[in-house]
Amino acid sequence: MANFNRRKAKNKLTFFRKISRSGKQTLHHPRAEVDHPRSQSLRRRGIYLLPNAFTTAALFCGFYAIVMAMNLKFEHASIAIFAAMVLDGIDGRVARLTNTQSEFGAQYDSLADMVSFGAAPALVVYEWSLRGLGKLGWLAAFVYCAGAALRLARFNTNIAVVDKRYFQGLPSPAAAAMVAGLVWFMDDLRYAGTDLSWLAWSVTLYAGLSMVSNVPFYSFKDVNFRKSVPFITIFLIVLAFVAVSSDPPKVLFGLFVCYGLSGYGVFFWRMFKGKPVSIIETKTDAIDEKE
Repeated sequence: MANFNRRKAKNKLTFFRKISRSGKQTLHHPRAEVDHPRSQSLRRRGIYLLPNAFTTAALFCGFYAIVMAMNLKFEHASIAIFAAMVLDGIDGRVARLTNTQSEFGAQYDSLADMVSFGAAPALVVYEWSLRGLGKLGWLAAFVYCAGAALRLARFNTNIAVVDKRYFQGLPSPAAAAMVAGLVWFMDDLRYAGTDLSWLAWSVTLYAGLSMVSNVPFYSFKDVNFRKSVPFITIFLIVLAFVAVSSDPPKVLFGLFVCYGLSGYGVFFWRMFKGKPVSIIETKTDAIDEKE
């Protein structure tokens, strides 16, 4: 019986004929579309929902504060700014805990902070008290708003070269708390904003200029919340919650005024001790336990 030489395929892939719309027949492999490198590059990049939802809530609080100030409801406006502070502190921690950090989230957070801690406090204090000062009033509000914008821009660009233990300048949430706390505190005491125009002007200008200063403010970032603490620490935290809940306007305003002044205390203390007062390029320095 004659043996015929049969030509074997170079591989074991199975092809089938594919007829295109033009009527041409081409060989096609079913895995060609699956393994095509472009199929992976065409995957759509998504946006993490959980941390950005908290950022959106903080942005809403800032917008709500502006609307309430326009309606002369200054207590609601001040509370909304403090609520934005709480949400702003949550979104970053949620992103780190769930491993959902992204460049989009960082930029979105800065834009939301500009509204909640820049534009909103400036407009609230202007409507509450600074309107009666004319040009000096809106100039002070603008200095605060511009200071918040510059503070956020500098924070984004210098984040890798500053000492993590300190903020370079007054943080924008703390500055917003000083301004909104003043409005909430005095409104709770039934003082009219027009009677405190110069006090509001001074606090607004102080907060705006402190944000763009080089004064170091403690950041609390070196506090290890996972480390065990003595029992008395938990009791002190309970007392702090009780103090805040007893009279929120007075206690919160007092706390943030102390924090707003603490940076200058650290600044002059380091200057008196002959230590460098700048926090730039000190991220590799050892922490002095005696400070």
